[in-house]
Amino acid sequence: MWRELLPVGRDAGGGGYHRFAWTPPELECRAWFADEARRRGMPLEHDRNGNMIAWWLPAGWTWRDGRPHRDQGAAPGDAGAESAVLTGSHLDSVPGGGAFDGPLGIVSAFAAVDLLRERGAVLRRPIGIAAFAEEEGARFGVACLGSRLLAGAIDPARARGLKDGDGRTFAEVLHGAGLDPEAIGPDEELLGRVGCYVELHVEQGRALAEPVGVASSIVPHGRWRFGFAGEGNHAGTTALADRRDPMIPFAGMVLAARDAAERNGTVATVGKVRVVPGGVNAIASSVTAWLDARGPADDAVRRTVDEVGAAAREAARPHRVAVEFAEESYTEIVDFNRALRDRLVGTLGGAPVLPTGAGHDAGVLSARVPTAMLFVRNPTGVSHAPAEHAETADCLAGVDALAAVLDDLARG
Repeated sequence: MWRELLPVGRDAGGGGYHRFAWTPPELECRAWFADEARRRGMPLEHDRNGNMIAWWLPAGWTWRDGRPHRDQGAAPGDAGAESAVLTGSHLDSVPGGGAFDGPLGIVSAFAAVDLLRERGAVLRRPIGIAAFAEEEGARFGVACLGSRLLAGAIDPARARGLKDGDGRTFAEVLHGAGLDPEAIGPDEELLGRVGCYVELHVEQGRALAEPVGVASSIVPHGRWRFGFAGEGNHAGTTALADRRDPMIPFAGMVLAARDAAERNGTVATVGKVRVVPGGVNAIASSVTAWLDARGPADDAVRRTVDEVGAAAREAARPHRVAVEFAEESYTEIVDFNRALRDRLVGTLGGAPVLPTGAGHDAGVLSARVPTAMLFVRNPTGVSHAPAEHAETADCLAGVDALAAVLDDLARG
């Protein structure tokens, strides 16, 4: 499975990945997911928000009307037997991303199902493998968009109006993919069928010394869009005193982000910028930049962003540049379900527990269903870059751990 996915959406020469939601590389990954489900006889559910779930159904369950149903004649059981155990991750990537972020969780989930079947596991609850849409937010700017829509964490009208870099709206892209844009939004029926969600993911730092760990929490994090509006003009004939150059306060904002992060014990990154018109010999008319800020506490993150905004306005004033900034997404601190987390730790014989500074679909879904995460060791700590890596032995340990967790949850 891993070898089949490796070349999809990768830069020539073995560089990073560009698997943006509903672009040809990501669609190829979706087709791969459907093939893997079909190969195992796992029926595939497409929800209203672009997410996919492959189902392994226990005895007493049938597939009809596009979703699992418990047979009326099945032996009665407790209420927990009615709800599914969900696992999985995502298939899309950041620009120039690594191979492991997202796909490792999905490949490992299929491998864990294979392992359980080889062992003759008998389920009481269905197991679903989910592939969530637009987790990275690389195309439409909002991370975890598929899970946010499912959980009701974003207004569907706002989501429909999101635009990609080419000006295409999310609604247009959904329509082109055969989905109804008017139908997106919270799916209480689907959420009601999920008893818990466990996501396996490559660890995105160097905090994990053992092959596999369990997440305790996700730190607060968000994205803000800054706009600097100046006046385009000729680079050679416009005197410095006459310029309204938005690049100057933009540069000040980047430096201010580093300073504010150091003062507040957070991290702040400006990793995306658009300059209009983008000519070497032209003064820019506008600059749009995106700030990513994260930290151990909500107030520290908010204070960081406020200080960056104030510094941007101060830097813009002498250059007669207008500044505006707006929040695009924000997630408060997520403490994963303690009972579920402790159950995973016990199942794995005392696996280490650690927080993470990276956002995940599990964090979004935690507001609606009990969620937990498994991490696979990353020896370099590099992520969102081509050098992202996990050793094969650690990945296999992750499969074993996920299989043990799924077995415990789906049989208990």
